[in-house]
Amino acid sequence: MSDLPPPTTSLKPSDLRGILEYVPMFRGQIFVVAIDGSVVDDDNFGNVITDLAVLKSLHIRIVLVHGIGRQLKNLSAERNIPISDAYGSAPTDDATLKLATKASAEVGQNVVRQLTRHNLKCALTNAVRATEVGVIRGVNHLHTGKVDKIDFSLVRDLLDRDIVPVFSPICFDREGDPLRVNSDLMATELATGMQASKLIYLTPHEGLMIKGVTKVNVPLDELQKTLKKSPEDVDTRLISKAREACAALEAGVSRAHILDGRVFSGLLTEIFDKVGLGTMIHANAYQQIREARKKDAQAIYQILRNAANRTEAVVTRTRQDVENHIDDYFVYVVDESIIGCCALQPLKGSRPKAAELAGVLVQPFYQGKGVGRTLTEFAISEAKRQGYKKLIALSTQSARFFEVAGFVEGSPSDLPKVRREKYESTKRASIVLVKALD
Repeated sequence: MSDLPPPTTSLKPSDLRGILEYVPMFRGQIFVVAIDGSVVDDDNFGNVITDLAVLKSLHIRIVLVHGIGRQLKNLSAERNIPISDAYGSAPTDDATLKLATKASAEVGQNVVRQLTRHNLKCALTNAVRATEVGVIRGVNHLHTGKVDKIDFSLVRDLLDRDIVPVFSPICFDREGDPLRVNSDLMATELATGMQASKLIYLTPHEGLMIKGVTKVNVPLDELQKTLKKSPEDVDTRLISKAREACAALEAGVSRAHILDGRVFSGLLTEIFDKVGLGTMIHANAYQQIREARKKDAQAIYQILRNAANRTEAVVTRTRQDVENHIDDYFVYVVDESIIGCCALQPLKGSRPKAAELAGVLVQPFYQGKGVGRTLTEFAISEAKRQGYKKLIALSTQSARFFEVAGFVEGSPSDLPKVRREKYESTKRASIVLVKALD
């Protein structure tokens, strides 16, 4: 990671229109926000709380979990007391537990102070009961704990009273003895038990790095595969969050986000901007995407025809053409209605093996809600699965849309001979966009 200061971003007043699209979608939903201790210590922490206040004003219910890793390491250095583990995953000895308890109290006070300054009611709770991790593969984890039970009725009561529940990584067992619990794990347990729609990790990192590249979007199955087969590809500083995010999504949480909590307005940008700021890990919203069937031809044709009538950027296709190539199409379905489609068409004669992404279209009512983006991400994943090494899209007006998905501008020479001849014969002067598939 670079030692340069984190980037800054802010939402413009004009972005309010975009935010309003999400208000009905998120109203009443629960977001579990896990904040690293280093973010609590950062000068931007007050702005993070401002972002949370904005979310609450939109009737989003916030559950807050804080870490203490940075503070624990600082106390260790200040007092010259070695610690056995800073993050609650490895064994916690007596000295480490004592320092961790002090660090937790200090961070908790800071969190409450900031929430109070922003006129947000909060409560530090003992709703999480812990139990000892015990001996794992011959290693006694001493005072390291795991979640034993959560009083979800208490958490819901607090949320119903417009109170932000705040959870510390120091929890207590049945006898009232303290245990050090990993805050990433606790956030996952809360998110799954509360049926949260989002689990958000605020970190001192731009997002989830895989093979040295910060990802914008990662499908759950792709991340699970990486963690299983090549865990060394994932940034070690974020591997705990990656694993816990996968566990949360497997249990029903729709989205997990990993982003830089030091960026001004970063949380709002990640949630309300279509591009976002950090990394979004998504469970298969792709469950709503399936291969097109013959009976879908009419609905696909209607979407294509309506789009062609609205803009010259869309090529007119006949229903017969759609039927003849139905195996190339994928459809996005909501309540059994097709609201969007795309086509993945092989480019014969291409070297390396390439496909064309065509017809990414969405019904007008659903435009601007991420459906087109989801279809594009799905097509990219599907192209990889089918063994394509390159994906090409042609566009006269939507180049920016594809660039967000990682396409770069190419040239007609990127097209194989037959497709290039067809391209030249239309005289549409479409921009050729290319995405290499790893």
